[in-house]
Amino acid sequence: MSVGLVAVCTYFALAEPTFMTWPNWQNIIRAEAVAAILAIGMTFVLLTGGIDLSVASMTAGAGMVLGLALEHGWAWPLALLACIGVGTGMGFANGFLIGPARIPFFVVTLGTLGIYQSFARLVTPGSQTIALFGVTTFTRLGELTNGTVGPLPNVLVLVIVLYLLGTVMLRYSKFGYSIFAVGSNPQAARLTGVRVNAVLASVYTTSGLLAAIAATVRTGQSSAATPDADPTLMLTVAAAVLIGGTAFTGGDGGLLGTALGIVFLGVIQNGLLLTNVSQFWQGTVSGVILILAVGFGVLRDYGLRLRQRRIVITRRRDRSGSPRRLTPH
Repeated sequence: MSVGLVAVCTYFALAEPTFMTWPNWQNIIRAEAVAAILAIGMTFVLLTGGIDLSVASMTAGAGMVLGLALEHGWAWPLALLACIGVGTGMGFANGFLIGPARIPFFVVTLGTLGIYQSFARLVTPGSQTIALFGVTTFTRLGELTNGTVGPLPNVLVLVIVLYLLGTVMLRYSKFGYSIFAVGSNPQAARLTGVRVNAVLASVYTTSGLLAAIAATVRTGQSSAATPDADPTLMLTVAAAVLIGGTAFTGGDGGLLGTALGIVFLGVIQNGLLLTNVSQFWQGTVSGVILILAVGFGVLRDYGLRLRQRRIVITRRRDRSGSPRRLTPH
């Protein structure tokens, strides 16, 4: 991934001199901030062997609650809490149905994709976008979202903090160990004392929480709350996580790879725009990259299984006393 990222950056830098300028990289950061936040939750979910198809709808629904609260004069901290509460509640509903209720994750998140999208549209009469530009209670939130800390955009600082917290949770906590255990083998994890249903409920709840944070960033950047979910957002998020090396079967991956996947897709989309490639090709490029990434992952897993099988066969031959076949070097 890192080699591919360097190669792509080198190509676009040679093709378009403005690509490597800091203002352009700020554009990439702001454009990919929402996807980067959602990708943290998607990484947690994919590590358990599932997927959350409803992330874009949760983002839209939580964003509409935030916009409605600000429009009615709520102080921005209270409006933010309402947004986070709704997003977390949506995620918990997914997690409860998938974990304790044991309904397949694909069925649940496909169903709630439509339910949460309908919720976002029903919040306002006629599914109207809530314009927040000039709303007094929104001003501070907009400044926080679009401001900078020195040369760094605030959203970049937020994303870095979230990724660090997520990495610590995955690598150095019992909860993180449980996530990898459930993704590797849920039956074995249950036998070792891992509460599999609770872990599943927790990762989908986390995805909802992060969708609410992403909704705050999206609303702040656009100065409006829109009820329509971005149709390409879920694809972008899932593609970034899978391109970053997280196995779609669960149990293997991490947030460092996800971060590289987000940067990789952001660079691709930005470079295509700078080189005047039609935006209609951007979805095609992302889809092809996703298929290739998953395909290479399947080949890698297949190679590992073959290697493990050969090791097992060799050990059995050694124990039975059968002569080993010597392979020429």
